[in-house]
Amino acid sequence: MSPRGSILLPALLLACAAPALAQKPQAKAPAVAREQVGNRTSENIPAIPPELVERLSRYQNTRGATFAGWSDDCLLISTRFAETAQAHRVCAPMGMREQLTFYPEPLAAIEAAPARSTLDGFVFGKDIGGNEFWQLHWFDLKSRETTLLTDGKARNQGPLFSHDGKQFAWSSTARNGKDTDVWVMDFAARKPRVLVTEGGQWNAMDFSPDGRELLVMKYVSAAESYPGVVDLASGKLTMFPVDGGKASLKEFRYSPDGRGVYYLSDEPIDGKPQEFLTLRHHDPKTGRFEVLTGSTPWDVADLALSDDGKRLAYTTNEDGIYKLHVLSLPSHREVKLPQLPVGVVVNLGFSPDGDRLAVTLNSATSPSDVYVIDLDSSKIARWTQSEVGGLDASKFVAPKLVHYPTFDSVDGKPRRIPAFYYRPANVPAGRKIPVVINIHGGPEGQSLPLFNPTAQFLANELGVAMLLPNVRGSEGYGKTYLSLDNAEKREDSVKDIGALLDWIARQPELDASRVGVYGGSYGGYMVLASLMHYSDRIKAGVDIVGISHFGTFLKNTESYRRDLRRAEYGDERDPAMAKVFDTISPLNHADRIASRLFVAQGKNDPRVPYTEAEQIVKAVRANGQPVWYLLYDDEGHGFKKKTNVDYFNAATMLFWEQALLGK
Repeated sequence: MSPRGSILLPALLLACAAPALAQKPQAKAPAVAREQVGNRTSENIPAIPPELVERLSRYQNTRGATFAGWSDDCLLISTRFAETAQAHRVCAPMGMREQLTFYPEPLAAIEAAPARSTLDGFVFGKDIGGNEFWQLHWFDLKSRETTLLTDGKARNQGPLFSHDGKQFAWSSTARNGKDTDVWVMDFAARKPRVLVTEGGQWNAMDFSPDGRELLVMKYVSAAESYPGVVDLASGKLTMFPVDGGKASLKEFRYSPDGRGVYYLSDEPIDGKPQEFLTLRHHDPKTGRFEVLTGSTPWDVADLALSDDGKRLAYTTNEDGIYKLHVLSLPSHREVKLPQLPVGVVVNLGFSPDGDRLAVTLNSATSPSDVYVIDLDSSKIARWTQSEVGGLDASKFVAPKLVHYPTFDSVDGKPRRIPAFYYRPANVPAGRKIPVVINIHGGPEGQSLPLFNPTAQFLANELGVAMLLPNVRGSEGYGKTYLSLDNAEKREDSVKDIGALLDWIARQPELDASRVGVYGGSYGGYMVLASLMHYSDRIKAGVDIVGISHFGTFLKNTESYRRDLRRAEYGDERDPAMAKVFDTISPLNHADRIASRLFVAQGKNDPRVPYTEAEQIVKAVRANGQPVWYLLYDDEGHGFKKKTNVDYFNAATMLFWEQALLGK
């Protein structure tokens, strides 16, 4: 089975009733210098100096490759050679990459046909302009023809073949535009039927080996999901009990004999609460239950089973470092593996014969590439070597994992927040280093020690350090830590940024007078909230597709997402929660944002509507601040097209040069 689902014309302004701003005398808003170039609108952004563009160019021409599935003895990979990431095929270690798809929009998911089927090809997802209303298509490798599988309108995701390739399942909002149901089709007949219509967000997880049943999962939040099984003939849904009543469960897979299931869960064990996701096996017929990673105090992050039923692969996320493991089945004995470079290992997939395992490996000093491990000989072969823009990779800086104390305590000691610290090399003695704090989104995300060309440019070209904190609410550090920023505790994560500012001030090599903040999505909210609370300690911030008011965000986000976000942020229809939103939202306190601000947004964003950006830009400009604003009509929740990304990155570096370095 291959790994699944990996990241327009101008519309009228969405109607939204913005909460009243703080009633203080307003400065005269400065004049706005606007430039319209194609799909890009930029306001107050100066012309990018050619010298900066040239210096940045090599960093922007780094690229990675990710494993997407097996096709006989070849690998399907996703990589970018032009504007967007497309499907390619590689048939030998370090072999030529044959590009298969050529679209202006990036592919969102690639699902290869199973080896046991008569099919030769793959299913891929693609949207328009970043709107995330993905349509699924079949690409036939023999004819090189592409066929649309979905309705062309709804949001479709999670493509999944049965083990013989005769059936196909996916998730779609086609029924009512709000709920994400599970659909199936006989792949030869191409006649879809809706299978699960219980409401909420449902995903297909795995077909039984005999093709008679389908494991499904209802996702409520990062801490709550519910598994079940559907009889494909009758459509009967049977839910599995969740120990403790509420837990996070992921990656349900049938065992090769079809009798039991392997899965990841943080349910209680023998009545004892569990902090981390562990790998488990359960045989409902015999009642046998086994925890396979009980001695590992970290989350299991991924799971894959070989088609021949002989092996299982999984990864553990240990303080941001991923470690790969393979077990023999059914004994569950560890298989000896070669030494892998330290980094993040994702996209696991066994070869059709089960003797090899393909993975995507990303390290702090090397972009994502695909490796294949021969499990019998315990040897590893590199199948792709992605470009680093002609740069000297030996000069890339690797981050150091640090932990800093924050405002509250655990067991009588200050709680410590993990962060990855990219420090410039060869800093002259006595020179203090400016800092950019990069805050992840989610909020259940996690910053990892990945290859980061922006961090490398800041370190090697501008002499700026980058810190990536995993503030409370980040995943990977246990169930309790994940819940510490929920609902009315939202600003506690902002206090963790305040504690990081304190830590920076205590470091003799860092310049606490030159600190910037940067983040996207929920990280964009964190940027705005940090500026709201700490403008006297932060010189500048870059907010990408960020939330400026939780009430207006929840009102205007796409309907299929609203209940999912209420589970994390709180329900704006509750007067008490609405009051909290009014208190913590940066829009209502824009008069306190005195730092330089750069806001970037995609017009087609279905998650954080572009009105969130427009209203905070208008409010901060009312302070007399000349805010930079960038809007792309052909992007959504983040930027995917190289030309757009390149301009945004260049503008960001110019912003740091002016606002942080005083150039």
